[in-house]
Amino acid sequence: MPQENSKILSIIIPVFNEINYVNKLFDQIKIYFDKDNVEIIIVDDGSNDGSFETLSEIKEKKTYKFSFKLIKLDINSGKGKAIQIGIKDSEGEYILLQDADLELDTKDAKEMFDMIISNKDIKCIFGSRYLSGKLKKNNYFFNSLVGKINSLIFNIFFSQSLSDVHCGLKILHRSVIEKIKLSVNDFGIEIDLASQIVRNHFYIYEFGVSYFFRSKAQGKKITWIDGLKSFYYLIKVRFFDNSASTNLSIIYSSIYMAFVGSHFGMGLGNTLFIFIFFILGSILGIHFKILSSTVIFLFIFLGSLFGKGNGTTLAVILFFMLGLFVATKTKEYFSNSKFSYYF
Repeated sequence: MPQENSKILSIIIPVFNEINYVNKLFDQIKIYFDKDNVEIIIVDDGSNDGSFETLSEIKEKKTYKFSFKLIKLDINSGKGKAIQIGIKDSEGEYILLQDADLELDTKDAKEMFDMIISNKDIKCIFGSRYLSGKLKKNNYFFNSLVGKINSLIFNIFFSQSLSDVHCGLKILHRSVIEKIKLSVNDFGIEIDLASQIVRNHFYIYEFGVSYFFRSKAQGKKITWIDGLKSFYYLIKVRFFDNSASTNLSIIYSSIYMAFVGSHFGMGLGNTLFIFIFFILGSILGIHFKILSSTVIFLFIFLGSLFGKGNGTTLAVILFFMLGLFVATKTKEYFSNSKFSYYF
């Protein structure tokens, strides 16, 4: 727990079998963060390759100014669990999360910290491997594809515009940490963290970072399968970790939109339309509570009264867009009132 912010920055680094990287990692940290108001918290997640022993030797030499905490877990519990333990033991006003594999440049971490410390309005900043202007070594196609798809889905689910929700380099102010409660123990921690930040109404800034991809032979542990697991976490945090009013809105909107979809196509095509409209309704239910959704549905109904055939379809689409606009403005109008629960 923090002690009156005696440290300006806590750098939390989960480590699992990184014997080939820990010395270089430590050297980079010394170059950019060797100050007495900084603490480094390395959580060894059950390594069995000598990583912990090497880190212990480095710690004993004390060739650094920062505070160095080394935590050893008896069994491999996952990146998310290691981060949670590190955060719990941190003191800094700011928390910097960094991986130990050197795929991300510590120099970028320093630039990100300089940015957030100089602008008190920024409470949260994520690194992005996909923003231009930085050196990048090619990623595997499926790893990159799954990561970008997950970022796109996250943006749709949470009305964001992040380019890289999975990047392991992040800085958070203590006020953000105090509002969230992390629970995911594996690589899904990135989704868990981002979703809780957004739900607590903090804005996420992004900073383009260099990326030096390493292969499985070089020790990379996350795979495209972990990316698919992240999709599961996206579904979980968006559709199941909600308030009662949001869950009710999702059910209400998805059923209504599925009914609308049932009026399109025939046979298999009709089934496809029902499914697509059901998903669309679910997304609407995420962003609009019952009364706002009802406004949209009333406009859809009004659109269905105009024209014939394709003309009716066009009218429904146009009235649907108009309904979205009106519902959004209505939601904004009641956002700070006692009626916000319903809009």
